[in-house]
Amino acid sequence: MAGPTERVVLITGATGALGRAAVRGFAAEGCRLGLGGMEADALGEVAREAALPDDRWVAAVGDLRTADGATAAIAAVTDRFGRIDVLIHVVGGFVPGAPITELDPEQFRAMLDQHLWTTLFVARAVVPGMVERGWGRMLAVTSSNTASTPGRTAIYSTTKTAQETLLRVLAKETAGSGVTVNVVVAKTVDAQHQRELEPTPKNAPWVTPEEIVATFRFLASDAASAITGARIPLDGRA
Repeated sequence: MAGPTERVVLITGATGALGRAAVRGFAAEGCRLGLGGMEADALGEVAREAALPDDRWVAAVGDLRTADGATAAIAAVTDRFGRIDVLIHVVGGFVPGAPITELDPEQFRAMLDQHLWTTLFVARAVVPGMVERGWGRMLAVTSSNTASTPGRTAIYSTTKTAQETLLRVLAKETAGSGVTVNVVVAKTVDAQHQRELEPTPKNAPWVTPEEIVATFRFLASDAASAITGARIPLDGRA
């Protein structure tokens, strides 16, 4: 089992606000990073922003909505660093709400690709190696909508529920192996820090990317080895 500063962390969706925060957070721990995304140039920009030395990161380019794309992205990391210890899966997407009777099936399919299929394909490519080595962490973000199911959110709520269920089942299947699988619950990811800059009752339960990453860092640690299959809420201020 590698020590914290030797761990290899793959961050999918690394060019998004949450992905960039995760890169900064795990880079600060001295981890070696795989940065997942669709464009190598954009991933290089993220690495420069985080002041990552060239020998501490690699671009994991691939379309995670396909099995081949996920395999290619994971291979880029394992070819460079030999393994993946921690998988931070923050690929996602959102579509405007609509009544169920007016939903666009193509938008539904697109969100299933983003939330469910990317999760399945990266888990299948990464988790068996973690189990074989007897240590690993898989972490993702889910939505409070999966429990509250508000109206006009059928596409987002349904596809995030599918992702969340897949991961919680995976936690059961890997229990006792040294691999843990957990999800963090956010109502809204406050990338612009509006909760702090312009506080209102509406944004009181929002959570910043940095707060999510702090939770990820704990869940990825040895201290969190007893936590798996958990749905950890970060929307408790309201």
